[in-house]
Amino acid sequence: MGVTPSGRAAAELGDLRQGRYAFEDPGLALDPPIVSTRAEDVAEVWTETDYRLGVRFFDGTSGIVEMRELIFGRNAGVFAALADVQEFAKVGIGYGAVMWANGLDLAPDAMYQALKRTGVWVLH
Repeated sequence: MGVTPSGRAAAELGDLRQGRYAFEDPGLALDPPIVSTRAEDVAEVWTETDYRLGVRFFDGTSGIVEMRELIFGRNAGVFAALADVQEFAKVGIGYGAVMWANGLDLAPDAMYQALKRTGVWVLH
């Protein structure tokens, strides 16, 4: 179903094309593919303990996103689905944002600003 990018796009995708994430970036399935590599786009995401994510942006900005309060809070809404550790682990990158296989995502602009300022973004 996906499109295999070539040339510069393929080089910039690096680890994304190697299946490090729970799903393929849906932007890659478009023709032409959407390849997000702006400074404030997410380049890498990984799970940490206690419902935390490690995130690195293309400009090198990185930090920790703490999600426990959001996921287990009274107003968790759709994010309550991530209480299942198996679901939380299905994190990846879609269109330059942190995204889960179930379609949930986090605003990359707000995350970028918080991590640039303090290195930590706590979601409530």
